This record gives sequence, structure tokens and C-alpha cells, in this order.
Amino acid sequence: MSNMSHIEDRLFALQDTAYGDFHSRLMPGYDRNRIIGVRTPALRKLAKELAREARKEGSQQPREFLRQLPHKYYEENNLHGFLIGELAGDFDTALALTEAFLPYIDNWATCDTFAPKALRKDPDRLYDKTLEWLDSRHVYTVRYAIVTQLTCFLDDEHFRPEMLERLAHLDREEYYINMAVAWYYSFALIKQYEAAIPLFEAKTLDKWIHNKSIQKAIESYRIDKETKDRLRGLKIK
Repeated sequence: MSNMSHIEDRLFALQDTAYGDFHSRLMPGYDRNRIIGVRTPALRKLAKELAREARKEGSQQPREFLRQLPHKYYEENNLHGFLIGELAGDFDTALALTEAFLPYIDNWATCDTFAPKALRKDPDRLYDKTLEWLDSRHVYTVRYAIVTQLTCFLDDEHFRPEMLERLAHLDREEYYINMAVAWYYSFALIKQYEAAIPLFEAKTLDKWIHNKSIQKAIESYRIDKETKDRLRGLKIK
């Protein structure tokens, strides 16, 4: 039995068809036949099991799986991302595996799901990589850069204000990129309010991104009522 069919068998053993139907509705345009229907906690557990088999039993299947791109199923892609996180213990390995995988990501959910912890071991190099990824023509490579900025570089220790301006001039038309930009700015308003608010006061962002960012920030429980009222007043009609 091939490695691919072995892992497919393990995925199909976790299949929940009703969940697959539900999840497909969250991914308009994605081929339903490519969605097995496996819940994320089950995928994470499987990734841990496969990684343990690789470390303790010497199984080559997980690492072979990481070389077998492209995958057929959505869950194989998500499992791939989780396995990178489980198997890559150092920055260079995590980066190499991530960059090999990025061109094959074909949906927002896979893009937003995996974030190898080893990449956080060298924030400066990771930051520079996000700048490279932002210049990609591949939609989900750009989105991955933005989501990485959101998750890794909006805390006080690693925040770099210049990213606020960089994303303001990204100038891309793709919905899943612009949605990620709005998501980033909404978190910037939550975590780095004083740095982010001048962009909204000046109303220099794209109108849709400007308003969507405010909308998502207002939905957060981490912003007080006074700030929410101020943000509402900054919406562009």
C-alpha cells in the first residue's frame, strides 16, 4: 500500500460527511468532492500521531507525505500544514517546508490554519520573509504573509509600525487578500490603537478595507464603548 493511500485511509476513517457539507459552504467555489469532512481537532490529533510515529518508530510516511505535492484533498493540505508544525523543530526546516507548501495552498482556510511555532524562533528573519511573500503573485502566499504579520507582529515586543503603511499600499484586487488586510487592521486597532488610528483619521485606506477593518474591530469585546463610538464616526459613507 502506498504512503498516500495509507494516509488517505486514516483520513477517511475520520470522515464526518455532514461536517464536510457544512464546511464546504464556508468555501464558496471549492470542489465539494475534494473535501472529506474531517474536523480540525481530529486532523491535529492525527498530525501528532504521525509525528510521534516518525520520531519513535522511525516511520518515513509523514516526511514522504510532505514531499508528495500537490495533494488531492483539502484535509490533506491541512494535515500537511499541521505536520510542518509537528516535525520542524528549527527555523530553517520550518521555513523550507513552509515555502515548499505555500504555492499549493488553494483556499483561505488552509492558509489561516497552520503556523509552525519554529518560525517564531527568529522573528527578524520571519519578518523579512513576510515582506518577500507580500510581493508574490500567488493569492494565498500574500494572504499567509498578512496573517503571519497579524499573529506574530502586533504584540508590543515585535510590532513594527511601518507595516501599517506597507499594507496600506499593497493595492491588490483579490477578495481574500483584502479581507486579510482588513482583518490585520482590525487587530491593529485592538492591539496597537495609537499607531493605527491616524490611518483611519486620515482616511487614506481603500474605502472597503477602511470600513471592513472598523466593522471587525467594533465586533471585538477588547475595545471599550467609547472607542467603538469613535470608530463608528470614522466610517466612510
